[in-house]
Amino acid sequence: MVDEIDEKIIKALMENSRKTYVEIGNIVGLSEGAVRNRVQALVNSGTIRKFTVEVAPSIRVRSLTMISVDPSIPTYAISKKVEGLSGIESIYEVTGEYDIVCVVSQRDIEGLNQTIEDIRKLDGVAKTNTVIVLRTL
Repeated sequence: MVDEIDEKIIKALMENSRKTYVEIGNIVGLSEGAVRNRVQALVNSGTIRKFTVEVAPSIRVRSLTMISVDPSIPTYAISKKVEGLSGIESIYEVTGEYDIVCVVSQRDIEGLNQTIEDIRKLDGVAKTNTVIVLRTL
């Protein structure tokens, strides 16, 4: 169970995953050791799944690609196939007209287009709709 302190620790790590346990401890009012133990518990429980690097948006082209899945195919099966493609940054299964929204990130439009084409070729993908990200705040 994630409590209020865990949420503050997670927020601090999301802002900068390189923050030291001492810095996080100062934010949440705990010792370095207590923060270390809580972070390890969050990792062990699967609450924190990975620590990652965010690349400056100016050197990447990103899109939000929405995918409609053939109703005879489980959405999760398509999500797993999409996950293995080049340039997939994140995948969300959603409600509404589309079943999946993924963030695609490539060095250029050509790479972005290739990933989108690869998504469209997957068995079980009924249609897609892609929007290019112009600015990230």
